[in-house]
Amino acid sequence: MNAPDPSKVLGYAPMDAVHAEFDELVGRALACPDDALLPCLERLREHLLAHFGQEDDWMRKTAFPAADCHIDEHGKVLASADQVLALVARGDVAIGRSFAAELEHWFPGHADYLDSALAAWMCKRQFGGKPVVLHRRPSHA
Repeated sequence: MNAPDPSKVLGYAPMDAVHAEFDELVGRALACPDDALLPCLERLREHLLAHFGQEDDWMRKTAFPAADCHIDEHGKVLASADQVLALVARGDVAIGRSFAAELEHWFPGHADYLDSALAAWMCKRQFGGKPVVLHRRPSHA
């Protein structure tokens, strides 16, 4: 698995690691040949089940205030994944590619708004404070 993209790090290591895996699997689904798309999307769905399940569990166990909205969004993505996998299994490769592209587009906003709040919540509960994340600015040479 690749290391987390430093520009996407939220400061809660378990979440950052699973996000890096998500990025890697979406990238594979976007780049794989058509005959490998279904297995790539199946692997991505397995990841989503584990990824969202872990976050949902954290939210429930710690009484995270915004859990309902966050868990609901996870459920909608999983429902879409199930629908897309069924269509790809019947030969609709285009919908599978579109789904992977939409996940790539959707995820940064989800991470910035919902996951960052959860990361701060988890760090505060575990370490007593919010995470400090330093991002390098691109040099303009």
